[in-house]
Amino acid sequence: MTQRWDAGVLQYAEMGYWQPDYEPKPTDVLAAFRVTPQPGVPPEEAGAAVAGESSTATWTVVWTDRLTAYEHYQGKCYRIDPVPGNPEQYIAYIAYDLDLFEEGSIANLSSSIIGNVFGFKALKALRLEDMRIPPHYAKTFQGPAHGIVMEREYLNKFGRPLLGATVKPKLGLSARNYGRVVYEALRGGLDFTKDDENINSQPFMRWRDRFLHCREAVGKAEAETGEVKGHYLNVTAATMEDMYERADFAKEIGGIIVMIDLTVGYTAIQSMAKWARRNGVLLHLHRAGHSTYTRQKTHGVSFRVIAKWMRLAGVDHIHAGTVVGKLEGDPASVRGYYETLRCDKADPDPRYGLYFEQDWVSTPGVMPVASGGIHAGQMHELLDLLGEDVILQFGGGTIGHPLGIAAGATANRVALEAMVKARNEGRDIAVEGPAILRAAANRSRELDMALSTWGDVTFSYESTDTPDLMVTPS
Repeated sequence: MTQRWDAGVLQYAEMGYWQPDYEPKPTDVLAAFRVTPQPGVPPEEAGAAVAGESSTATWTVVWTDRLTAYEHYQGKCYRIDPVPGNPEQYIAYIAYDLDLFEEGSIANLSSSIIGNVFGFKALKALRLEDMRIPPHYAKTFQGPAHGIVMEREYLNKFGRPLLGATVKPKLGLSARNYGRVVYEALRGGLDFTKDDENINSQPFMRWRDRFLHCREAVGKAEAETGEVKGHYLNVTAATMEDMYERADFAKEIGGIIVMIDLTVGYTAIQSMAKWARRNGVLLHLHRAGHSTYTRQKTHGVSFRVIAKWMRLAGVDHIHAGTVVGKLEGDPASVRGYYETLRCDKADPDPRYGLYFEQDWVSTPGVMPVASGGIHAGQMHELLDLLGEDVILQFGGGTIGHPLGIAAGATANRVALEAMVKARNEGRDIAVEGPAILRAAANRSRELDMALSTWGDVTFSYESTDTPDLMVTPS
């Protein structure tokens, strides 16, 4: 103990941040970090450094630690596992006492866990892989403004995935022409259309004009189809005052859903989630910018962590990967993201990159959104891989249809309903999917043209982010 308080520099492990005998408490926040130490740095010291620098430590002994119950506030690295097949990397498990965090604040949680330690010189790379949010802390957050069950009741749509499309081209259309795209897609059979992440209020189309023309299009499509429809109106803006103004106007003209980008920041996201619950409006989150720090396996933050934070923050939708589309998404990892967003309780499962159990204690689920390079010819794969509680967004796969936008929407709706019917009849849609689609196309010229145009289009590239699995000898 005397050495612990000697002036000067001590190893982090010697200051108490490496505690292999520590048993995490049910109330602890747990984190799993992928650590790549610099040459000569022992993995235990690297893990202790992460625990220390993300909690109470600094580079030298400070006497003011003795004015606190420092052992209570220390992050504790309690386990280090080598990464299978990669001798340079380790998974460091760290426990943080609940008292280290402000109640109901993603900004504080993220600043605490990832705020400073990622630039630490003793580490070549660092990635936050997963977290356990204890029920005691989860219950301090609002959670989704409405959640999956309430959204389906709002829309009166059950038993199938929801269908959507992003307006294309996403930049350059006038407000009237933009509204025409919305109308055609919704009358053709989609449930939603949406703004893309970078449509805000540019010189070619100011936000108020877009909102008015989109709302007119939604109302007209609802009247023709007898279904509830919606368009995600992107209220992302430079200030919270601007965002509230746009959201209030969206509600005033009858909008049922607004959209924000991840780039607005965690505080703005939580603020909009509170607005959405207070005003009875669904909240869609586009994960704009996430791949700058989620895609690379050695450094950054895994999207499964972002998914947990956003469920706490209170969004109703979040883009979470397609597996078969044009954007990054390993099948096993994406399944883990969807599990994180939808389930009430998840167990650790290394097949899907889930390091911890997670009990959401009845926090409503978030509707995952699959968007980016998908088309009707993949409907069997999408339903099989992603399940029922998902929004399938076919932008180019609707608006690029040879017979027009409404025909593209109809093709997607016919393909979905044919696949859901086959699944409900007990057929193996993963195997029989192409034949099911072809049979449906015999009765639908729109689907036939979609399959002829895109049926062979695939995006087959090796994923950069896959779960680590140890091969067990048989």
